[in-house]
Amino acid sequence: MAGEVLSNLQSNAVLNRHISSSAAIARAKLALENKKYGIDLESVRIFDSTSNAVLPNTAANDDLGLILGTLGTDGHSIQTGDAKATTVTQKGRFTSHVPAEYEDGGAISLVAFAGMKTTVSDTTATVDFSVYAKDTDNTHGSDLVTTGATTINSLTLSAIPFVITPTGLVSNQELSVLMTVAITDGATGTAVIGLISQLYWLCEVRG
Repeated sequence: MAGEVLSNLQSNAVLNRHISSSAAIARAKLALENKKYGIDLESVRIFDSTSNAVLPNTAANDDLGLILGTLGTDGHSIQTGDAKATTVTQKGRFTSHVPAEYEDGGAISLVAFAGMKTTVSDTTATVDFSVYAKDTDNTHGSDLVTTGATTINSLTLSAIPFVITPTGLVSNQELSVLMTVAITDGATGTAVIGLISQLYWLCEVRG
């Protein structure tokens, strides 16, 4: 019967093969899933530049560096300068959009896959993010990140999630992101370099 809702169907009673390609199912009725959406490392720029400059090939002063990998050997990465026997705080900034499939107000995190390149710091090494949603009047509200600066002081790179407050967040909304890597080291040995190999959004989506 047209308009009838079959609410008593068992799980998996309706499979993909049962649904016509012209079924026109509303997105709100699709399964809610957690999916990754990659962020291009080449989109990260100098955070305090007025010229839209991309990150330098080597980290310098307060700027992170975009290190081009060797094709067939390794990929691009974002790295700090050498923090051996000193303290460095280096940053990068980028904009991104909430995925079109995002469930408005659903869970969302910004994830950095990060660690140390060749030597850990004998003191501390952390990564931190600030994320601001852009409103229709071109203004930003408050920082949406609820996770504090997190250690990356390991030679084993790992996924580090930064939870975003989802209240009022909607699909396709523009986000401005500031990434900060801070390292303090007291040794005088091998180079101490922070490394981010991937950035991605992890969020609840439909379809």
